Amino acid sequence: MPIFASAGTKKINCRIGDSIMGQLYIRKCKYIMDDLEANCVFLSDGDNKIIIIGCDLATLLPAFAEKVRKHIEKSTGVPSENIYIFCTHTHTGPNTAGLLPDDPINKEYLEELEMHLADLAGKTVSSAREAKIAYGKGKALIGYNRRVCWMDGSHTMYGNTKRPDFAGIEGSEDPTHCVISIVDKDNKYIAIIHNNACHSTCVESENLASADYPGEARRIIRHILDIENLPVVYIQGASGDLSPWDLMNPDKRVPGVQRMREIGATLASETMNIIAKSDYISDTIIKTATETISMKVRIPDEKEIENARKIFEDGEQKSGRGNYVLQWSILELYNDYKDNPFEEVSVNAIRIGDCCIATNPYEYYCQFGIDIRRRSPSKITMIGQLANGWYGYCPTIYGVMGGGYSGMTIYWTRHEPLAGYKVADASARLLHKLWH
Repeated sequence: MPIFASAGTKKINCRIGDSIMGQLYIRKCKYIMDDLEANCVFLSDGDNKIIIIGCDLATLLPAFAEKVRKHIEKSTGVPSENIYIFCTHTHTGPNTAGLLPDDPINKEYLEELEMHLADLAGKTVSSAREAKIAYGKGKALIGYNRRVCWMDGSHTMYGNTKRPDFAGIEGSEDPTHCVISIVDKDNKYIAIIHNNACHSTCVESENLASADYPGEARRIIRHILDIENLPVVYIQGASGDLSPWDLMNPDKRVPGVQRMREIGATLASETMNIIAKSDYISDTIIKTATETISMKVRIPDEKEIENARKIFEDGEQKSGRGNYVLQWSILELYNDYKDNPFEEVSVNAIRIGDCCIATNPYEYYCQFGIDIRRRSPSKITMIGQLANGWYGYCPTIYGVMGGGYSGMTIYWTRHEPLAGYKVADASARLLHKLWH
């Protein structure tokens, strides 16, 4: 079927002085190092329509994402279940989730964001025209596993791998790089979508706003093509246990801004290389499928609650900032879910011709993304985490057993140990459904 497409971009910067999200302590935005953006792509084969939005944000909560999608549905006519809002997971964006006891969610920013995204989607859909599409796959290793195993059986996020009790890296890494390129009938670029896996945390400790390496890759692609406002969507892959830093080579660590530029250049180069080798087609199909999974919430036991309450009551100064926040999160988890320890999680699959995207609303461990690709009927399978909301980390069973941050039971690592496997199974079912 003929394909119709359009795209748009909009700045979604926070204000100077706003809280920056992504660490266990409060940071304030002193300046905008590079613009935070929302980039939107609309695709239709005449029968089916989809909207893909990529936001330079750490995350969005599910209720807010659903509200925005309903708003966009009213203004565009595209069904909300066919609207996908992804976050790049930059740790230098505004507070959109309120994960600290003393730093509330930025409601004013979210109100403005809803209007921005609805306006962006509306203008994008209204400018649709006949188009051609190409897709391809390559390799660009940008993310390294950050979970460290110790001889006593414990695991931690990060750690000195030169220690004598170092027992190895816990999980996988995935260099797969996938690209969708869209042009009009005159071969003028409409948009680029690319996908890889690595936490966007090169400059995570800075008091500034930045799109991190996805923004740098976007800047370079625009420079190469000489298109100032070309919409470029970066879909974050399964990277819950990945970071920009190679823990096995700590002596080679470089400053954060330099690493951001290195990864940005790597992604931009591979994206353009894949596009150069890909052939455009003007006829394709678009199909979508969704499955809802009931996930059990891990509820802390009485001993964990008693310990958390004691540490929290001792206060931050005595307990240490990190421990204080984590124990607060355990108490919040217990209070919010003790009477109804279940949540409904939506998993989606999108088929665009011979390319597909499997989505989930987690910081999804890398191995799951690899497993989904192995089971996919498509040779080009994008994994899109942080889609239409966020339910926290989703570790493998090794992560749960090893514990440590992103494996231990806290508010933002709250779903059952088998959650990631259930998502992978559902993703495989949905992808095969779209190919039959």
